[in-house]
Amino acid sequence: MIALLLLAGALSMPAQSSGMVAEQDSVGERMLLYQRNNGGWPQPGGDPIKYQLSLTPIQKKKLLSEKDRLDTTIDDDATTREIRGLVEAYQKTKNDAYKTAAERGIRYLLTAQNAQGGWGQFYPDSSGYHKHITYNDNAMLNVLNVMKYTAEGAKGFDVLDPALRAPARQAVDKGIGCILKTQYVQNGKLTVWCAQHDRNTLLPAKARAFELPSLSGAESVGLVRFLMQIPNPSPAIKQSIRAAVAWFEAVKLPGINTKGIVDASQPKGRDRIVVDDPSSTLWARFYDLETNKPFFVGRDSIKRNALADIENERRVGYGYYGDWPAKLLRVDYPKWEEKWGK
Repeated sequence: MIALLLLAGALSMPAQSSGMVAEQDSVGERMLLYQRNNGGWPQPGGDPIKYQLSLTPIQKKKLLSEKDRLDTTIDDDATTREIRGLVEAYQKTKNDAYKTAAERGIRYLLTAQNAQGGWGQFYPDSSGYHKHITYNDNAMLNVLNVMKYTAEGAKGFDVLDPALRAPARQAVDKGIGCILKTQYVQNGKLTVWCAQHDRNTLLPAKARAFELPSLSGAESVGLVRFLMQIPNPSPAIKQSIRAAVAWFEAVKLPGINTKGIVDASQPKGRDRIVVDDPSSTLWARFYDLETNKPFFVGRDSIKRNALADIENERRVGYGYYGDWPAKLLRVDYPKWEEKWGK
């Protein structure tokens, strides 16, 4: 107990350098408290940490007692968000504690990369779907961007230990390889990706009850955008991008839109319905792996053909339709082809 109190006091005191008091950043200080000893960050209760909220002495003491927990994750931008935030805090304050913590976070991510070049949603926790290569909510892309900034010294990451650059560059190369290897082949033809892939077989994998193996009309867009940022793309990268774009074009759903409505008969008094709209084109979140037909899944994990066929809680609480690829197809891909189309 005495050791914990001493550590709490040390963390709350400004760092000293050559007799000078280092400037502190309030958000950066809270990030230091939440960082686990393995270098990563948790997501207590399954929600992003609200760093704008101050901490009581009791809360700080509790966080210090939890330092050895192995609940670190990249879900919802956890760990990658803190690394970026600490780099920014260091730039503002020149407080070495923030730079050191960011470097520890990067080393954690380097360790968490699996043999296939991907990142699971959690590490070292490998229970359930936590171990799957996770594209859902751009989790792995957030990691790859941090690695890219580290390797290139971009976005202020030039202040970090130069020894991190080479392993970060290797991590990016392995991550690109993972993206290419996990692109789903349907009847001999490249398509897109699932939100999560088995780390051994690389095949689409199930996550939560309503997230079955599928082709994703949402997460796949971020992966294509990342590949399009690569300078001098290889033939394999060009093939991957073009195959994904062709798939987006083939499965688009013109003439429909979704609409939120008031419905007193529903548990929360509202609903989401599909309506005709000649000016709208949407894509489904989930497409069947073999037929490319959209499907909809509630908490019972049963595939259904229409949004109206799943429970209201999921209809209004999850994004089953969206226009995710629209700007990619309309603007970004034509520009990419103009530059790299040879």
